[in-house]
Amino acid sequence: MKKSWVVSCALTACLALTACTMTDTQRRTTTGAALGGATAGLISGQWGWAAAGAAAGAAGGYLYDKSKKNEDDAYSRGVNDSRKR
Repeated sequence: MKKSWVVSCALTACLALTACTMTDTQRRTTTGAALGGATAGLISGQWGWAAAGAAAGAAGGYLYDKSKKNEDDAYSRGVNDSRKR
């Protein structure tokens, strides 16, 4: 259990350091994977569940990114429509 905690912390630290060069989609997907994997790994203490949590977290992060992009696009369309009037 202690080993998985150390590995999770090390992975999270590495991802945090590389987050500056990522696009929004990559950053949100990676953050979801890290949080999902760390959470599932800490709760279960097993690598299989940590991998499943990472996959679910990555999917959640990706879907969140798509939602935010749709929201930003709708806002931009609204602003542009109001300027045309």
